[in-house]
Amino acid sequence: MTDFLFDLQVNGFGGVDFQNVPALDALHHACVQLHHCGMRRILATFITDEPKALLEKLAAFEGYRAKDELIRETIVGYHLEGPYLSSEPGYRGAHPAELMRDPDWKEFQRQQETAGGAIRLVTLAPERVGSGEFIFNATQSGVRISLGHTNANEAQIDSAIRSGATFCTHLGNGCPQQLHRHENVIHRLLARDELIACFIPDGIHLPPNVLRNLFRAKPPGKVILTTDAMSAAGAGPGRYRLGRLELEVGADEIVRLPDSPYFAGSALRLDQGIERAALWLGIELEEARKMASSIPAEALGFSRC
Repeated sequence: MTDFLFDLQVNGFGGVDFQNVPALDALHHACVQLHHCGMRRILATFITDEPKALLEKLAAFEGYRAKDELIRETIVGYHLEGPYLSSEPGYRGAHPAELMRDPDWKEFQRQQETAGGAIRLVTLAPERVGSGEFIFNATQSGVRISLGHTNANEAQIDSAIRSGATFCTHLGNGCPQQLHRHENVIHRLLARDELIACFIPDGIHLPPNVLRNLFRAKPPGKVILTTDAMSAAGAGPGRYRLGRLELEVGADEIVRLPDSPYFAGSALRLDQGIERAALWLGIELEEARKMASSIPAEALGFSRC
């Protein structure tokens, strides 16, 4: 049996924004649309927000998973992208700097309890104070840690890997547009064979030639394709919400953040991403599909999805 597509970073889909708690029928609709695109399993991703608001979202989604079989089968867990990220301009992307903070294990335990133990992945910046202890505690509890929205130096990345970090979130993004040609966090993370690199194959976050070069730098089995999809994915051009942001998405599929050169998620479907990756990387479609199905599932501790 072919493995189901598994996307570990979905902020919304089919016109439905996960960051503003949708109604039950709206979330069910999003899951129907995900299935139509072959995206049968996802981690619902929540970006940086107030602590109370995040708890409310986790509680609401857990309530929906308990009531609706399709939602429960589709949303198999959660990915927290923030608030333990870099607040430096460029590195924070579309995340609000005023809400960034150092990792707090007790805070996370409250979140995990509210989520019924379903938080499976946390993206953080390892230069944050206390990140090493947080990474160790999280990985010991079965939660995977991904490095992203970070300007960590070599020693901080070393420490994060020793503590248990295993992923890089949307590598090649979540950083300023202008960087030192050699001494930059993309090269520092890309060189770490221990880390699984997650790439967004939409041709926008990573132009095809850049994706090809980054892919070639990773060992076999150390690449995952994801979308970082927001509500415009599977819904077409228009104006959409991503939490507190109102975004414009054109026919070119670019999610434009007002008054900023940075993207705020993508309008990519994972089935589209697989086809583009196979073409641009010069690989078989089945190889590209594994990077969006069995590889992420196994890396997150799901034996088969």
